[in-house]
Amino acid sequence: MKKRLALGHQEFSEVIGNNCIYVDKTENIYKLVTEGSYYFLSRPRRFGKSLLANTLKELFLGNKELFKNLWIYDKWDWEKSHPVIKISFSKIGHNVIGLEQAIYNQLSDIANNNNVTLEKKSYPEKFEELIIKLSKKGKVVIVIDEYDKPIIDYMDDIPQAEKNLKTLKSFYSILKDADKYLRFLFITGVSKFSHVSIFSDLNNLEDITLNKNFSQIAGWTKEEVVKYFSNYIEEVAEFYKDIFPDIMTEIKKWYNGYSWDGLTRLYNPISLMNLFKNQDFRNYWFSTGTPTMLMEIIKNQKITAFDIENSYTSTEVLDKYDIKNLKLNSLLFQTGYLTIKSIDLRTRRIKLSYPNNEVAEAFSKHILTTLTNGNFDITQSLLFKIADSFSDNKIDKFIIHFNTLLKTIPYSIV
Repeated sequence: MKKRLALGHQEFSEVIGNNCIYVDKTENIYKLVTEGSYYFLSRPRRFGKSLLANTLKELFLGNKELFKNLWIYDKWDWEKSHPVIKISFSKIGHNVIGLEQAIYNQLSDIANNNNVTLEKKSYPEKFEELIIKLSKKGKVVIVIDEYDKPIIDYMDDIPQAEKNLKTLKSFYSILKDADKYLRFLFITGVSKFSHVSIFSDLNNLEDITLNKNFSQIAGWTKEEVVKYFSNYIEEVAEFYKDIFPDIMTEIKKWYNGYSWDGLTRLYNPISLMNLFKNQDFRNYWFSTGTPTMLMEIIKNQKITAFDIENSYTSTEVLDKYDIKNLKLNSLLFQTGYLTIKSIDLRTRRIKLSYPNNEVAEAFSKHILTTLTNGNFDITQSLLFKIADSFSDNKIDKFIIHFNTLLKTIPYSIV
């Protein structure tokens, strides 16, 4: 029986319980938890961070049966379990009730679920109290998913973003002196903001974002795709047999290409599963979040698609960015619109480019639409007309449509 696609499931227990395909990452996870204790991982949205975080949670809780038939099953000591503090900042409702109240409520819920009574009033003190009291049951595991969501959500409202950043600084500062209570700390996010205390105070926090040993921990390799999705690949191949004789080449062009070490190329999970579901090559990941802030920066700085593709940078630039001084290359890389094409090991110069057709095509169209102050549908229609007239060798119509497009571009950005 063909297993289901895990679309809509970010909880490891749901993926396993609903007989969905789980691409086994437990060998990478075992390496992670046995070789270190404090980690930070940056990956773009919808790239498997949350599933990874939830898998770690279930592992440390000792839920053995969920891991049956997985690599780690007969290698993990299931007799030992740990209390887990798992917080996902994408789900705490900070944009509805405010960040401080959302954190306060989340800590109270975790305490109640663990039969712990908290007496402190402020959220930093409450966090510290929760860690200390849970540690009486065993060393505590802390998993924080999308730590930067309360900042990213307000990048078009810098005062609110700065307020949330200060709140997070107070919250994470508790971790500095919690070492004796902790077994493992894992933090995920899209971006590595400077001035957030988890990076300045935790000297032993290892950033594995660009670590080649963990380059495959989120996202799927070609080998994994072929191994776990062979039935779905066959269905897509059958559907497109008269158009694409080599279906894997087409899938690769559209959805492969992401890399954090310049060597390993990964497929985007959300896009690939949607392809298998719909049997339609189109933009899935890009459409799940319109990059309004990015487009405004590009427009204000008069940047073109040609400026972005095949650009160069360094690890220092990619490593972090400041909320008040956003570097476009860093922003585009951390959010997944650019990826590492190659790294010069002698100079540490990094070449960035679009990962695949999905991102390149959609991002270029959005740039053009933004620069022309136009409607996306109108811009796309003009592009189709230009392409058709060119392929049909109708030069007169090509010139008309091209001039129409040019007229939509304001003189201020020419």
